[in-house]
Amino acid sequence: MSNHAPLKVVFMGTPVFAVPALTALIDANCDIVGVYTRPDRQAGRGRRLAAPPVKQAAIERGLPIFQPASLRRDAKARRRIASLRPDLIIVVAYGLFLPADTLAVPPLGALNIHPSLLPRHRGPSPVATAILQGDATTGATVILLDEGMDSGPIVAQRQTAIRAEETTPELTARLFEMGARLLTDILPRWRVNDIAPTPQNEAHATITSLLTREDGAIDWNRPAASIARQVRAYHPWPGSSTRWNDKRLKIIQASALELDTGSPPGAVVALPQGIGVATGNGALLLRRIQLEGRQATDISDFMRGYSDFTGSQLAAS
Repeated sequence: MSNHAPLKVVFMGTPVFAVPALTALIDANCDIVGVYTRPDRQAGRGRRLAAPPVKQAAIERGLPIFQPASLRRDAKARRRIASLRPDLIIVVAYGLFLPADTLAVPPLGALNIHPSLLPRHRGPSPVATAILQGDATTGATVILLDEGMDSGPIVAQRQTAIRAEETTPELTARLFEMGARLLTDILPRWRVNDIAPTPQNEAHATITSLLTREDGAIDWNRPAASIARQVRAYHPWPGSSTRWNDKRLKIIQASALELDTGSPPGAVVALPQGIGVATGNGALLLRRIQLEGRQATDISDFMRGYSDFTGSQLAAS
C-alpha cells in the first residue's frame, strides 16, 4: 500500500481477540481515525469499571476512542462516524449491529472478520459449535457487511484444521490472528476494486446460538467422544458440569477412550489410564476437575482428598 495514501479506517472491536486485527492494520500503515468499542463494564469482586481490551490497546497507541451503547438508537454516534470520513470500516467481534446508513458511509464498505468458514456457523458461537460438532476444519472469513447476521458476501477465506485438544479460547485466538493476516493480505487488492465478493450460498448456511449455563450439563448417555468435544467447546463458558454428592462438579479437561467399562453411564471407574466415567459409548478419562466451592485441580490431587469418588454415580447438573 506504499504507492497510495494510507487508508483511513474506523476500527470496531471489543474483546482481546480483536486486538491482532487492530495491530495488523496499524502495521499495514492504515490511518486509524477512530476506534469504536463497547462501553466499560463492571468486573471482578470490587465491581470496578474495566475497559475492553480493544480500548486498552487503543489507549496505548494514542488512538481516538468512541464507546456508544448503541448505533441503531444513537443518531449522534452515527453522525460522528460519518464525520470521520473513513475509507473503510473494519469490524472484528464488536458486538453491535451496524445500521444501513453507517454501512453506507465508507466508499470501500465495511469488512468483518468472522471465525468460521461461512456460510457455516453464522451467529454468536461459531468456534464452540465447530468443536462441539466435530468439524475437522474451520477457518477465518472476511465478508462485506450487510444488515444481516454474518450474511454478507465473502471477500476472502482461509482454512485450517482443528487440533485434537484445542479449546474454544485457543482456537478463537488462532482464527482471529489468521483473520487479521488475511485481512491485511487482501486490503491492497480491495482498495483498487480487484476483488469481487461472492454471495454466500444460503442453502448451506447454519446458525449458532448464544450459549447458556444450561448448555453445559453433561448427559452421560452420550458417547465419550461427544462429551470430550463438549468439554473443549464449552471451556471456559458455560463449562461442562455434572453433580456429585449434591454439588456441581465441573469437568475442565478430559479425553475420550474407546472401551467398554461394563458400568452404567455416569459411573466413576478406575481404569488403567486413570480415573474415568462410563458413558453411552466408551469412557471419559478425567484430567482436571473442579468441585463446587473448591479450586480446580488435577484428578490425581482430587483423588487424594476424595477417595470415595471411584465407584460413585454422577448425575445431570
